[in-house]
Amino acid sequence: MGGLIHAYYDCVSPYSFFAFTHLQEVRAVLASHGVSIEYVPTSKKGNQPPWLVPAKAKLGQLELERAIKYWKVEPFKIPKIFPILTILPQRALTYIKHTYPTAQFENTAHLYWQWFLYKHQDISKPDILRELLASPEAGFSREQAEEILTIAMTDKKWKEELTATTQAALDKGAFGAPFFWVVKTDGHGRTVAEEPFFGSDR
Repeated sequence: MGGLIHAYYDCVSPYSFFAFTHLQEVRAVLASHGVSIEYVPTSKKGNQPPWLVPAKAKLGQLELERAIKYWKVEPFKIPKIFPILTILPQRALTYIKHTYPTAQFENTAHLYWQWFLYKHQDISKPDILRELLASPEAGFSREQAEEILTIAMTDKKWKEELTATTQAALDKGAFGAPFFWVVKTDGHGRTVAEEPFFGSDR
């Protein structure tokens, strides 16, 4: 028995950050049971988070504070620039996923949240995204960072790829991020069951 967790997420979502952090922490345990993780960048325009709805804002902030404590991550405040349009950074990440080693892809995803949630940098802006990609923490050369940014801005292939993965999540029932499609397989790798899950606490 084994399985695969398709983790659909958006870099604007703090709850995607909680889920990503937790999955990275339990990855070895999951692997010991034959379960692997695939992180899938998505970008859903117009999905309004609870704390931007006046009637939900107070509870939404309280829930965020609870989640920060529960997941034991360094405290942060939602940036004043929130929400941002994540199409450009998620296109870049989609290209990185298919071009660079998995560890570098996942490290870049983590950096997105570090810059956005903790540094309050608008990573949807080309100049800031370029700076992030060229930072020592990202592990890309300046030439590679420039290439990634240019491809994310101009290459139709990665625009269509991000659109397709976002639509795939929507077709499976996603209405926000994070969203998970969990597949259970038998000893021969055949799918025996699959179910959707929503939210970082699932």
